[in-house]
Amino acid sequence: MTETNMPIIVQTIATVLKIFVLLGIALQVAPIMTWIERRQMAVTQRRLGPNRVGILPKLFNNWGFFGLGQPLADAVKLLFKEDFFPEGVHKTFYFLAPVIISTTAMMCTMGIPFGHSVVVFGQYIDLRPVSLDVGFLFLFAMSALGVYGVALAGWASNSKYPLLGGLRSSAQMISYEISMGLALIPPVLIFGTFDLQKIIALQAQGFWGIFYAPVSFLIFTVTMFAETNRLPFDLAEGESELVAGFLTEYGGMRWSQFFLGEYTMMFTLSALSTCLFLGGYELPFVTHEMLLSFVQKLTTLDVAFAQWIVVLINLGVLILKSAFFLLLFAQVRFTLPRFRYDQLMRLGWKVLLPIALANVVVTAIVLGFIRF
Repeated sequence: MTETNMPIIVQTIATVLKIFVLLGIALQVAPIMTWIERRQMAVTQRRLGPNRVGILPKLFNNWGFFGLGQPLADAVKLLFKEDFFPEGVHKTFYFLAPVIISTTAMMCTMGIPFGHSVVVFGQYIDLRPVSLDVGFLFLFAMSALGVYGVALAGWASNSKYPLLGGLRSSAQMISYEISMGLALIPPVLIFGTFDLQKIIALQAQGFWGIFYAPVSFLIFTVTMFAETNRLPFDLAEGESELVAGFLTEYGGMRWSQFFLGEYTMMFTLSALSTCLFLGGYELPFVTHEMLLSFVQKLTTLDVAFAQWIVVLINLGVLILKSAFFLLLFAQVRFTLPRFRYDQLMRLGWKVLLPIALANVVVTAIVLGFIRF
């Protein structure tokens, strides 16, 4: 290994490791959230929920451990479930649709920063897999491609109910993406950058984004539910109207890929909202330099070791803040009833869109008076 090749090799290995870290976290969201939602549903409906399938039952005398082994049992069941598909489907797009949804969702996680930076072999490593000047626009580009998977799944199934579910879901996601995009313009105007790392650093020096742009936070939170097809906006899967929407003709692992994409997007949007409005991976009023200095004094370690402890703290803070939104997803699912489709579209086009536009205009005017 020559000194010329050293920076390239270090950066390449670091990028691969960063991808594995975020993918590892995102892929755990689906099994954990399915367990949490089942337990939350049981609490809401005053019943037990999953409590039988434990972890290493022979070792722990058949203790259920609150059913924590249920996600593993579900994964085994889906892996070995018969793989079937109806006659008349367009096979290429039928097989491609769940891949598009799960892949684009996992690609979205690549733009989430989970720490400030570290120095390895003299190389500065930015702790996010994709370092782009356009920042979170990369996330929107990837999430928008997920609409193709939903539409293709409905059309390729060669059945009217999946087709209706795919069309309704596509219209819903496109409608709410407009309000979601507009909701993020005020934070960009306030912080003056698209770069999530810079936005997080500015929040650590002052107040969180939720205090600067509370209306944007509320709009973004509402549109998160519609963007991920979650209750009360799960019109694509309205069982009383569409059987199961665009998922009707899918089973086994292909069926699970849709939900893997859904839960991964839930985590991604929760992490994005955390970075924009709740200070990201930083503690309130504590900059990266302050935390690094505190860890050094507390542990008497040099900078090389202290920076890795700070990375673990940052990662833990990001996960805890994102978990707030994930738990909100679960609570709302068992609290609010499903909207009718006309109510959903009216809310998107006649309520959220005008509010989001007015929010942009008011923010621009206020900032103009303050800065100029």
